[in-house]
Amino acid sequence: MTTLSVTSTRFSHNGEIPSSYTCEGKDISPPLQFSGVPKEAKSLVLVVDDPDAPDPKAPKMTWVHWVLYDLPPITAELKEALTRGDLPQGTREGTNDWKRTGYGGPCPPTGRHRYFFKLYALSKTLGDLKAPTKAVLQKAMEGSILAKAEVIGTYEKKDR
Repeated sequence: MTTLSVTSTRFSHNGEIPSSYTCEGKDISPPLQFSGVPKEAKSLVLVVDDPDAPDPKAPKMTWVHWVLYDLPPITAELKEALTRGDLPQGTREGTNDWKRTGYGGPCPPTGRHRYFFKLYALSKTLGDLKAPTKAVLQKAMEGSILAKAEVIGTYEKKDR
């Protein structure tokens, strides 16, 4: 039996995210690899968020950086610097906390933040939810999560 997994070749679990994937660099998405998707999965969901906003010493909210859903369950990777045109066929985008779709990299105002890359395998596809927020997406996923995996990267701005 395999276990759902999400990894990156650019940072290790709890390791530092390279600056090219942040607001201090090119602000492009890192490459991600998926494995262990359950055979009965009908779709995958990826949510990237930061529970340490705005200050890890006094977090007040979870900032959402990227929302993808209805990824085909055969998706094994998302390439670096992913654009809308590169998304696997059928993949839909949700709205991040910058009020737009697409990836928005780490840009912490203070301190070292953690960035959770969460992968969900679902027993159904969700259909057109009109660029949902994370909260709307979570509601739509209720009762259909077969497996969950995550990899955490950290980042602290260098220009301090």
